[in-house]
Amino acid sequence: MDEKLITSIEEKYKDLGENPETYLKGLLQAKPINYWDYVEVDTLLTLQKPRTDFKDEEIFIMYHQITELFLKLMIHEIKQIVYHSSIKEVFLIEKMSRLNRYTEMLINSFNVMREGMDYDDYNTFRATLAPASGFQSAQFRLVEIYCTRITNLINEEGKKRISSSPTMQEYFENIYWKDAGLNRKTGQKTLTLRQFEERYLDRFISLANKVKGRTIEEQLEKISNPSPKLKEILREFDYLYNVKWPQVHLNTARHYLDKKGENQAATGGSEWKKYLHPQFQQRKFFPLLWNEKETEGWGKSI
Repeated sequence: MDEKLITSIEEKYKDLGENPETYLKGLLQAKPINYWDYVEVDTLLTLQKPRTDFKDEEIFIMYHQITELFLKLMIHEIKQIVYHSSIKEVFLIEKMSRLNRYTEMLINSFNVMREGMDYDDYNTFRATLAPASGFQSAQFRLVEIYCTRITNLINEEGKKRISSSPTMQEYFENIYWKDAGLNRKTGQKTLTLRQFEERYLDRFISLANKVKGRTIEEQLEKISNPSPKLKEILREFDYLYNVKWPQVHLNTARHYLDKKGENQAATGGSEWKKYLHPQFQQRKFFPLLWNEKETEGWGKSI
């Protein structure tokens, strides 16, 4: 065996204040790793627990689990940008290019939902899912908080309501997604929204305070004279995530909820035609990269 390798291993554990022999003895007893244990395949394949006997419900569950894994991949890359101590353009280009690929995969994956389930079966088994809703995906909200200033998650109607010096709590009272489950005239919230806020709202507010000044939008501002290539990659991500992703989600909802002119309600009780539309959400991560005409036309082509 390579003596240099042995020396390096010994030095590694000595630097940690540990006895290298203890770890080498442990290695003698360790089992060789295999694929199924490393990836936790058996556990992963038991995580689908349908509530009905409709076969396509399992597709519905797996699709959303895959979506959550994609979002986790994205957050893994995003956190490296947000918590980087000295951001460089080449690093940002690499990470944002990965994010664009993940977002494109998310968009393309919706074909599984739109074409992969029986229309009548879906519209039967989905009644057992209420009040659960994809609206309750916390990771989707984490991506938003990490990517941009909280003010960019307030649509025009929300901006009319906030004070001149809003707290983070007030921002979240007026954030765009809250309108999916809150009747602002009566103050009544859907059960979907109440459950979501009880579980995650404090975490969202804490994270937004923690990353203030460090979001991807703000990290970009630390780069003097960003190249056209970087700007284009950032614009691509902004458009993919905040226009095309909601668009394909909206079109899929139309396929199942409005295909036969039935105008059915979403399981979460939201006005989904309005809420899912980019024009209503008005979400832009990097508003300074878009000119006035592009901003005015945001999502209008859908």
